[in-house]
Amino acid sequence: MSLSEHAPLVCDVLVIGSGAGGLSTAVTAKKHGLDVVVVEKEEHFGGTTAFSGGVLWIPGNPHAAAQGITDTREAARLYLKTETGNFYREDAIECFLDNGPRMLEFFERETEVKFVASAYPDYHPDLPGGVDIGRSVVAAPYDARGLGTEMNRLKPPLATITFIGMMFNSSNNELKHFFNATRSLTSAVYVAKRLANHLKDLLLYRRGVQVTSGNALAARLARSAFDCGIPIRTGTAAKQLIVEDGAVTGAVVKDAVGTQRITARRGVVLACGGFPHDEARLAGIYPHRRRGGAHVSPTPEGNTGDGIRLAETVGGQFEARFPDAAAWMPVSKVPLGNGRFGVFPHLVDRYKPGVIAVNRHGQRFTNEANSYHDVGAAMIADSEGQGETVAWLVCDHATIRKYGLGFAKPAPVPTSLYTRTGYLLKGRTLADLARAAGIDAAALEATVRTYNVSAKKGEDPAFHRGSTAFNRYLGDPDHKPNPTLGPIGQGPFYAVKIFMGDLGTFDGLSTDPLGRVLDTNAAPISGLYAVGNDAASIMGGNYPGAGITLGPIMTSGYVTGRHLAGASAH
Repeated sequence: MSLSEHAPLVCDVLVIGSGAGGLSTAVTAKKHGLDVVVVEKEEHFGGTTAFSGGVLWIPGNPHAAAQGITDTREAARLYLKTETGNFYREDAIECFLDNGPRMLEFFERETEVKFVASAYPDYHPDLPGGVDIGRSVVAAPYDARGLGTEMNRLKPPLATITFIGMMFNSSNNELKHFFNATRSLTSAVYVAKRLANHLKDLLLYRRGVQVTSGNALAARLARSAFDCGIPIRTGTAAKQLIVEDGAVTGAVVKDAVGTQRITARRGVVLACGGFPHDEARLAGIYPHRRRGGAHVSPTPEGNTGDGIRLAETVGGQFEARFPDAAAWMPVSKVPLGNGRFGVFPHLVDRYKPGVIAVNRHGQRFTNEANSYHDVGAAMIADSEGQGETVAWLVCDHATIRKYGLGFAKPAPVPTSLYTRTGYLLKGRTLADLARAAGIDAAALEATVRTYNVSAKKGEDPAFHRGSTAFNRYLGDPDHKPNPTLGPIGQGPFYAVKIFMGDLGTFDGLSTDPLGRVLDTNAAPISGLYAVGNDAASIMGGNYPGAGITLGPIMTSGYVTGRHLAGASAH
């Protein structure tokens, strides 16, 4: 058989992409009686989901109700109206509010997918309709050995946020044990046992098997797909959509052997992860890229906008509509040698007392304890008119030893590991640090003096850090009176340079609430669907809370899968 002679294949639904959007659609459709095939161009399945926090934002979810947490649909609707503003889509929001809790119940009842309650507040809990707890859930940890031989095809987690490949369980305060290992015998014993088990797993399986967060969600979804007989064909890229009589009826795919024509009787679902590595599209949309600055995304490199381009070839409408086209994430570059670097997303360190962010002028420019998206938007705005969108996280010696800074780990790991590579900048004085970073020394000294006067009292009159439940959530609860605010003390001082990255794109294809891709006249294209980051976010380019990507993504997968099977939206 030559490279071009794969036998044609016929199924009901062809899903292109293996993240949460694609797999939730596939599993739902299969559970409703359809024959489903999933193709994934990368060698591992899991997509961006496998790199994510595995959190879903679902107002009215059953886990909150079980804990006696009260919330109302009216409050959630009001919050979303406030957050999305002129981009509020009533039909899409109502569909999400209707089906989000149903989706959770379906997956937990019918599949291996399980969730636990999360204590995350909304990111703007002080806005109308915002809440301090209850709308977010997180994927339950999973033993990846449950995938059997398929474990080798599960995308590993983002390497820079693991410790020698080990993931941390946020639901049992595991990370706190690691922070306290040098100060608590109980924590030291816990860490020793955890490390011993992990090293054993590395020897046996060449990877950590106790997975958490998005890696656990990807593993659970994949296990569910395999359990109901859905093939996930990795290393298989969709090259062309097949159109017959004005309808999309399948796709031509290519693997290492050759090409194949796959006919999909009910529809083709695009779930390719958006366009965070489509350099041409980014250059025309992201403001910092338009002015010549860098963009460093920790999302999978295979997310190059394939699904969007495929849809455009058959008349699908892509619009760069949102002021913030992506979920912004401040990141740093971790040197790996030979000119290579890893990407570290700054998810936790900015919230710790004694850490501030400054610009090239040595000045603070935002509330560092706001969400990553809000801090990213502030970086972009602060750097307007400049070629590069960058900032620096700054702290003293005691702070880095207690909490770490970015990829640099806390004690007992020596800081010299990171200063030698240039990842971590060090100065005996603030002026020395400023010179090493290339920022205004006198301004940095003045910024720290002013900041310290109020920080000693737990106050931040400039940016009101610690004023919301979300600000305080990722701080240090043992630090009083403000868990996220503390002065910068004695040197030596340290800094990490941060750049603009993203967790995924918000702009995307126009779709209706059923997931059908719309053409330039806002009419559905027969047989073509988009879920996940290939579809425009219903959040209007804003980031209201933890899980506002995966929550709507899995809900849309559930709705689209049912629609493909002929089931009602309810």
